[in-house]
Order: sequence, then structure tokens, then C-alpha cells
Amino acid sequence: MPYRAEYIWIDGTEPTAQMRSKTKILAVGESPGIWGFDGSSTNQAPGSNSDCVLNPVFQCPDPIRGGDDILVLCEVLLPGTLEPHVTNHRAACVAAAETYADQEPLFGLEQEYTFFKHGRPLGWPDSGVYYPAPQGPYYCGIGATEISGRDIVEAHTTACMQAGLGISGTNAEVMLGQWEFQVGPLGTVEVADHLWTARYLLYRIAEDHGVDASISAKPIKGDWNGAGCHTNFSTNKMRENYDAIIAACEALGGEGVPERHLEGYGHGYEERLTGLHETAHFSEYRYGVSDRGASVRIPWQVAQEQKGYIEDRRPNANIDPYVVTRLITETCCAAMA
Repeated sequence: MPYRAEYIWIDGTEPTAQMRSKTKILAVGESPGIWGFDGSSTNQAPGSNSDCVLNPVFQCPDPIRGGDDILVLCEVLLPGTLEPHVTNHRAACVAAAETYADQEPLFGLEQEYTFFKHGRPLGWPDSGVYYPAPQGPYYCGIGATEISGRDIVEAHTTACMQAGLGISGTNAEVMLGQWEFQVGPLGTVEVADHLWTARYLLYRIAEDHGVDASISAKPIKGDWNGAGCHTNFSTNKMRENYDAIIAACEALGGEGVPERHLEGYGHGYEERLTGLHETAHFSEYRYGVSDRGASVRIPWQVAQEQKGYIEDRRPNANIDPYVVTRLITETCCAAMA
């Protein structure tokens, strides 16, 4: 019997790329190959020269459709030359991973997101003049007044596990209607492949519930937490000694490095990195042990054991993970080469 392959890719929408997908029916024994799409409808080509190419780079079982159906994550290439499209950030990520493969970089990504329904976060009062109680009881909360959307979260977690993705945890976040899932530890490219695929599943499952899952960095203005994608990182040297931990932290604060990284850490970082709500101000760079107000946190057990990993708390929820893992790999690994 034929089976379905859901081709998934990242478009050229600015300032934050969106996910697109379409279905291809394949015969028994047929493998997914390159496919085309209309780039003029995805902000990736002009109408006069609109063809773009989808090149499969990662696939897994489709837990939504089941059976033999699969999800196929693709990179976008130019027709004819098959060179990476300008919106294809995976190619540069692959190059960085290959350059520093001997250092065995590993990442864990903490994807925060916010559920919305009818233009308001899920669980918030319907009227625009009413707001939920202030932040406090919602983080890792339990109960109908503290939590909203758990049924979607459970369905998403199950789907990721069935797809074989490297999901490693979930929790309710600081604002009502806000959640997080974690992916990793995985390599520089693999963790980004898995995060994009997990995002696809989140959007699709939320869609079935009539809910939108937003990765906006500041989904609600005012005294409410933004949404980040805290990025945990280590190399083989960092997993062996503390000097390498400090070297990585120092490298991330080198001359011109914070500014360059922030440009790749997602749209709207100025609204989120205000120095409030467990963030350092975007204009400063500092690191510290167990400090969630620092740019980079060294977990307390890492300082105690004198080895482990660091957490860059600056990346936004709406990052392109290929960009962030490449930047951190290049900066930290070059300093330890």
C-alpha cells in the first residue's frame, strides 16, 4: 500500500521564519527524494523564477498519521546548482559540526512557547480588561487554576517519543498558558533537526485542538515573562574539567562576540532581555554560578563537580536552532582548539 511522506521545511518569512509542509504519496519501497515548491509563496523566490528544491535531511515516523507514514524534514536548495538557498542555515551548521567534530559538542535546547486561543493566552480570562493572577503559581504548577493546555502538552510529548525524537522533558512555565519542552543532549546539527521536527508536531497537535502555539519572544507586553530557548552546551573537554567551562564562558564574552551572537539569537531579544524576569540586560554580558539573571549560567553542580556544561540563557524562543548551535560551536570550540 502507498504511504505518505510529509515534507517539512523552513521558509523565508522575516523577521521570524515559519514552518511549511506538504504531503507526497510514495509507492511501497520508494524513498523520499528531492521535491519542488513555489518559493514565491514562501518568501524564498520571485514569481518570475519561483522554483525551489526540497532536499530531505532527516526523517522519522509520523506519529499523527501512524502506519508507514513518515515526516521528512528538508533543507531548501536552489534549482539547477543545488546550492544552499540563502534561507538554508543548516548547511553552515553542518560545516561547523564537521570542523569541530573532534571536540564532540553536545546541546540541550529548552523550547519555551505559549498557547493562544482567540488572541489571548490559553487559560486567560476572555475579556481584555481582566488578567490572571500575577506570576508565581504557574511554574511547574498543578491544578486547573494554575495550568492550561496540559492535554496538548501530553499529546505532543507522546508524539515526539513515538517519532523517536530526543525529547527529554516538559514543564509548565512562569506565565499561565506558557510551557516548555527540552530536546537533547544531541550534536550540533542533530539537536536542531529534532527541535524543528518537534516544533512541527507541536503546531500540528495544537491545531487539532483549535489552539495556536506561539514562539514569540515576548508574547504579552508588561510584567510577564518572555519566552526563551535556553541553550545548554558542552564539549568533551568541558565534560572533563572546569578550566574548559571557564574558557567557554570567557569566549562567549569576547570582544564583539555578544553582539554577533545576539543578532542570531532570535527576533525581539531587546523586549525579552531587559534585566528583569530572570534575564540579563542585552547590553551586558556576564556569567555566574547558579545565576539565572546572568547571560550564561554555570549550574551549581557543575561548579561543585568541576566539570559539565553551561547554559546560555539569551537565545529567544523563536531562534533558528541551526544558527544558534553553529554560533556557539564555532565560538567555544575555536577557543578550546
